[in-house]
Amino acid sequence: MSRPKQHPVSLNDEQHEQLNKLLSKGEANARVLTRARILLLAHKQWFDKDVAEALQVNPSTVMNVRKRFGTGGLDAALYDKPRPGAVRKLDGKQEALLVALACSQPDERETWTMQLLADKLVELNVVDEISDETVRRTLKKTRSSHGRRSSGALAG
Repeated sequence: MSRPKQHPVSLNDEQHEQLNKLLSKGEANARVLTRARILLLAHKQWFDKDVAEALQVNPSTVMNVRKRFGTGGLDAALYDKPRPGAVRKLDGKQEALLVALACSQPDERETWTMQLLADKLVELNVVDEISDETVRRTLKKTRSSHGRRSSGALAG
């Protein structure tokens, strides 16, 4: 005889219906769908190792989903907590200035380099410090041409 589950899963009718609806739509990401399947099988009193084998996940995943359901409810079991990202180095106004700068003609150079742009932003007191990599990612996000001139093939 096996020992009782530390975090038993007992779904009410509304939760059961919500999980079935989530699975039938298939629009959630794979992690959420797998967690929903884990909860449904755990509700049917399946052993963790059997659930893990059936869904091809690690038994600790099944245990973690059970635990999250037991301590936080259905949403806690299905969805990850939002993760805070790093604070943005440039706000919208500063990004616009960077793009304008990148589109301008640099002093004593033919084209801007990422490091020159970063140094110029510091020189203009736009930011206290910024890396060339942050400049590159920002310009890539805005689909800027980094100050390069067109070859003429599509120039208008």
